[in-house]
Amino acid sequence: MKTLIVITGPTAVGKTELTLRLAEQLRVPIINADSRQIYRQLRIGTAAPTEQQLRRVRHYFVGTLGLEDYYSASLYEQQVLELLQQLFDHSDYALMSGGSMMYIDAVCNGIDDIPTVDEQTRELMKQRLAAEGLPALCEELRRVDPEHWAVVDRQNPRRVLHALEICHQTGQTYTSFRTHKRKERPFNIVKIGLTLPREQLYKRINDRVDKMMANGLLEEARQLLPMRHLNALNTVGYKEMFAYLDGKWTLQEAVERMKGNTRRYARKQLTWFKKDTEVMWFQPTDYASIAGAVSPSSRE
Repeated sequence: MKTLIVITGPTAVGKTELTLRLAEQLRVPIINADSRQIYRQLRIGTAAPTEQQLRRVRHYFVGTLGLEDYYSASLYEQQVLELLQQLFDHSDYALMSGGSMMYIDAVCNGIDDIPTVDEQTRELMKQRLAAEGLPALCEELRRVDPEHWAVVDRQNPRRVLHALEICHQTGQTYTSFRTHKRKERPFNIVKIGLTLPREQLYKRINDRVDKMMANGLLEEARQLLPMRHLNALNTVGYKEMFAYLDGKWTLQEAVERMKGNTRRYARKQLTWFKKDTEVMWFQPTDYASIAGAVSPSSRE
């Protein structure tokens, strides 16, 4: 049976180079599973693959969308499954790599069949957010769908708006569409998780932030400032740079907060992934063991 290999783990752990090496060995492209690297304007702040890395191995879902394009884990699931049908015609293996938890879960387990929101409803809710503010919309969600209100991240405008969009468009609660039923896939899935001792991971995170700054993250954020309201920019790195550009923090404070928020996000990723008992954990330097876990025939 065909096999999808998933390489995952926290940000900055070393997924990129290991995945490139494995892709070259298996002679397959890489399916990117990073929900921010899919946007073409976010090169530096997402540590997107470099031009050299893109030349080494073909990548899918890197730099394919504009910041204003609508996208979701549901669309990602659909598009990756369609792509896998094509890739499996040429190889017994496909390779997916990234740290976006919901995107990986969508491909491996499926997500609920929630209706696609029409443009009119989406635009109406965006206008309401601007006019009424997030607290008012959270209160509305509490009234119309208290069960989802109790679990949703009420500091995340996109999550709150999406739930209200579904409620308004369908006349049903968002909760009613969330069945959490796992979908069967017509291929094997092998999940490889990369991890490091915490002090090593934190150093890698700090070094990556310093490298982003040296590569021009501040200027990238400055150019994106007029679009800061877009959900794609509601992410670590850009938020801290915007705060500096607003005069809220010094540049040093913004950089230190970026490092701290990235470390916090890495802990969140590890908590999510370690709930999945199917993930086999390795250090990124242990390539021989990882290759052997993927397939006996791929041992060096």
